[in-house]
Amino acid sequence: MAESRDPVTAGNSRAARLFYNVAWLLVCPPFRLYTRMTINGREHLPASGAFVLAPVHRSYVDTPLAGCITRRSLHFMGKQEMWKNRQMGWIFSALGSFPVDRGAADREAVRRSLAVLAMGEGLVLFPEGERKSGPVVQPVLDGAVYIAVKAGVPIVPVGIGGSEKVMPKKARFVYPKKVHIEIGPPIVPPSAPAGGRLPRSAVSDVSAELHSELQRLFDTAMSKVGWQYDR
Repeated sequence: MAESRDPVTAGNSRAARLFYNVAWLLVCPPFRLYTRMTINGREHLPASGAFVLAPVHRSYVDTPLAGCITRRSLHFMGKQEMWKNRQMGWIFSALGSFPVDRGAADREAVRRSLAVLAMGEGLVLFPEGERKSGPVVQPVLDGAVYIAVKAGVPIVPVGIGGSEKVMPKKARFVYPKKVHIEIGPPIVPPSAPAGGRLPRSAVSDVSAELHSELQRLFDTAMSKVGWQYDR
């Protein structure tokens, strides 16, 4: 594969889609059994059309867990260092990922995000940014909401409970701890008036709504796995 090939295009080729489906079948059913995964709220996932899936982020395993929520192909952002190896880069791209420079305002990542949504696909964005720890959902970054508003697609908030015990920070092993996923109703961002633009406050308002809903879903998900943080 040529290095210049767009990961979004690569992730939508026939071979890549087949690879994604095979990988899903190899990873998700065993992983669900291993973590005794339960999911509530699947009816909130769009059966078709573009959407942004916005989970809380407490562990590296949140990425495969998010992918196992639905059989629909999902696309993910990953730190650009993951693409330094050509073969591994193809695998990540085939699994629906594309690189982002987390240390800067990466316009190319935004363009690719909008391209994914323009194709009617699902895009996974972690609103808290990097992995966090603890019971409190950190202030969400405006990026995920901005992309959803720009594309005019719903945001589906997701609380993932238990993943921090499945694979804590610095852990090299995935532990067989219980996981529960709580999916909330889609948040539909406002539309810009004809010939006009949405005010900046519109993004902030949706971000605040998303933050509140993520906290609710995270609390519910954690209660389902019987794990309480020391607040």
